[in-house]
Amino acid sequence: MGLFSAKCPVDPREQKWIEESMEFFRTKFGDGPLSQAVVLPTPDFFPGPFSGTAADIQPLVTRMCEYLAVDAETVSVELYGDSTESDLARVAGLTYRSDSVAGHYRRVDGQAVIGIDQTLVATPERLVATIAHELCHARLDDGAATWDREDHEPLTDLLTVYLGMGIFTANACFDFTQDNVQRSTRRLGYLTEPMFGYGLACYARLRDERRPGWAKYLDTNPRAFMKRGLRHLEA
Repeated sequence: MGLFSAKCPVDPREQKWIEESMEFFRTKFGDGPLSQAVVLPTPDFFPGPFSGTAADIQPLVTRMCEYLAVDAETVSVELYGDSTESDLARVAGLTYRSDSVAGHYRRVDGQAVIGIDQTLVATPERLVATIAHELCHARLDDGAATWDREDHEPLTDLLTVYLGMGIFTANACFDFTQDNVQRSTRRLGYLTEPMFGYGLACYARLRDERRPGWAKYLDTNPRAFMKRGLRHLEA
């Protein structure tokens, strides 16, 4: 490798896992997802009003089922989290639970059940990322071939990239805020920003995109890691 060669943004073990996992998705789900539009945080993909209440979650899940090729009739939604909107959740026909994680997934009598922390309505991009992850569980939930894998959760995160939702999950995976009083950081998901960046680079490469226009919707860090990954793959 030359002095100015593009270095992969992840270590060799992570690089191998990401590349092999993307090929696994290609074998399992085919090339169809690679020709579909990348889902963007724009009104074209998410039209209509968003009131920031629990009542927004069910319509959002239904819309995202369409993008992720999940039959919405096979998915049940339940909400949890400390919120004064629990009564509204019940009015909306959703189950209310108390829990402490952003989302969860299970299957009951053949029905996929995804749980969403309803306080995420305050951060729509994190809400979309969480729903995408849980719905990707439903795409992978076809037996021991994936559930028995130790890497099932990070594999589910990476599947959001292959199925076109990677902008949301990459942007939401790490959040840093600062004010006059304190600094705070939040993690969401199982992949790091460099791993999402390289995953998005592999995704773009599979789509024959060397300078994807959708990259402008990525936050600074994931976009920088993706660009490094693309330079590495071109080299």
